[in-house]
Amino acid sequence: MAVSVISCSDFEEINQSPTAATAEQVQVEYFINNSIVGAQQNPHVAERAFVLYWKAAGRQDMTNTLPVGSYNDGWSGDYYNAISDWLKHTYTAIQVADQQIEAGTVKEYTNNLKQVARIWRAYLMSEMSDNFGPMPINGFQGVNPDFNSVEEVYSYMLDELKDAVAELDTDISVPDNVSKLDPAYGYNFAKWQKYANSMRMRLAMRLSEANPSKAQNEFEDAAAGSVFIATNADNFKVAEKGGWDDLTGVMTREWNHQWLSSTMNNLMIGLGGVSSSDQLPTDLHSHIKPAGYMGLKFNNHFTNLTNDPSAGFWFDGLHETIDPRAYEAFIIPGYFDNPEMNTYPSWDANFTSITERSLIVGAKDTKDNGETDDIKVEAAFTWNAFSLGSWGDKGGKNELRGWGGTQPRLANKFRNGSSERIFFAAWETQFLLAEAAVRGWSTPVGGQAAYEAGIEQSFAYWNVTQFYGDYITSQDYNRAGTSVSWNHTVEPTSEAMTYVDGYSGVPGVTTFTYPKNDIYEGGSVKNDLLTKIITQKFIAQTPWLPLETWNDHRRLGLPFFENPAIENALPSLPAITQSNYMTNSVNFFPQRLKYPSSLENNVPEGYQQAVGHLGGSDDVFTPLWWAKQN
Repeated sequence: MAVSVISCSDFEEINQSPTAATAEQVQVEYFINNSIVGAQQNPHVAERAFVLYWKAAGRQDMTNTLPVGSYNDGWSGDYYNAISDWLKHTYTAIQVADQQIEAGTVKEYTNNLKQVARIWRAYLMSEMSDNFGPMPINGFQGVNPDFNSVEEVYSYMLDELKDAVAELDTDISVPDNVSKLDPAYGYNFAKWQKYANSMRMRLAMRLSEANPSKAQNEFEDAAAGSVFIATNADNFKVAEKGGWDDLTGVMTREWNHQWLSSTMNNLMIGLGGVSSSDQLPTDLHSHIKPAGYMGLKFNNHFTNLTNDPSAGFWFDGLHETIDPRAYEAFIIPGYFDNPEMNTYPSWDANFTSITERSLIVGAKDTKDNGETDDIKVEAAFTWNAFSLGSWGDKGGKNELRGWGGTQPRLANKFRNGSSERIFFAAWETQFLLAEAAVRGWSTPVGGQAAYEAGIEQSFAYWNVTQFYGDYITSQDYNRAGTSVSWNHTVEPTSEAMTYVDGYSGVPGVTTFTYPKNDIYEGGSVKNDLLTKIITQKFIAQTPWLPLETWNDHRRLGLPFFENPAIENALPSLPAITQSNYMTNSVNFFPQRLKYPSSLENNVPEGYQQAVGHLGGSDDVFTPLWWAKQN
């Protein structure tokens, strides 16, 4: 269903006969509450948008949807309808506030509520535009709207945020019965002001490649007064719960696996130089492998047709060093004593208690005497993540890939509806400031100070601050060739690493070559300041902000995203072939969601406007205006 045909009968009734409406129908705070709560995404919408689209495209999960060019018109339509409804509530809130102001029936805080609605509307518009592209600025009001270009939408949002901040009176308070209707800040207007400025900084930075001068001017103005989300106490977050309604956790569906992605794995292995032995209890130390070890090599069962630097190997233990957030976010297979071990789906023992699987050796895997030729592999206390794409016959013979109990999966607290969903956190503000400083923009804090503050706030969120001091001085590279230390920008070189042939048990030596990210600086740079910033930002934004990790990659090509495997051709991603899979290209990564067919069918004129503004076909691989172009 398109924006213009979504029912707005409730508001039209209020608009036509305001004196006949009850007080409950026309309270601005009710419309705002409906919008914020709705945007938490009920499980139906969350599974489609947050999990199957954003987490996949943002490489916070291992899912063959958008990363291989695959999408579902029904999923897109469900999300499009939902966000249109959330936006309708914000437009209605603003209109009702204006009516009350004009009629002289306002309360002391009515104008502030209007500004909050404008701020929240700007966020929702950015979410919708960052997914689909062109959208209506003056839509969601019961009439067929004109569609605006992405550039026009961004200009409008930035203006709205600036003006809303200027109009907010942070000295005003609201009664308890009103504050409880704001699930994020309880109508603490000072915090809303900080959120608006941080949001303006985010949106301004989005224009860094498309319109650098406007990006700089908007960013500097938003940051100038240091009134932004600077500490975790001011994070924009909404409490989740179990069950099935709008506040149900976005990652609670038991059949979604929520595996560690190979992108995240390559970013965290070795990063920060913190040893696993310092992070884990002593009874797990025997599983830690020495530095410089790649694992077991299984050429017949693991794809090598990808530029994932870890491809081809099964790591039969735990890494000597790894980012301290890794074991907090993703739980080691077989570590059943860990209360954060997630056991979804609860009805399938293969995902809860079975950690040994087989590599199928031949078409007939059983000898005449009943013995098997298959290779049994124990996955307990190992650490692996697998590339997306097609593994062909190798995947069909490999029970380790795609089996619940064999891979690190997201911690239970993010799956059971007991967390708070974060929409904007202090670490993002700090990493935005660090990037702005690297670009030479005027910032209230230096680049290194902001970068390290962002790491510190992320570490505080994960309760690993005891490792912070050593971590920020580390010059150790992760598998993408990036280190932590701000002052260490030496580029990595290839190095010899040991492995064991998984079939014969014979040890060997291989040359580990850091991946070449052709999208960023032609592939020549892996360890400059901007790469460090976006690497840390990616890790910190996991698991709550996959849309932002996708946005950063579309904007900059950072951090390094490995290509999907190409054992078989990818029908929805023909740009990748067996002759070019070792290179990166904008054409290899999803850029947006196609508009749902309901828009084209129900509002053909609006659809044609939207596609005209898009500057390309209505396709998953057409870059948005602010993104890197083909």
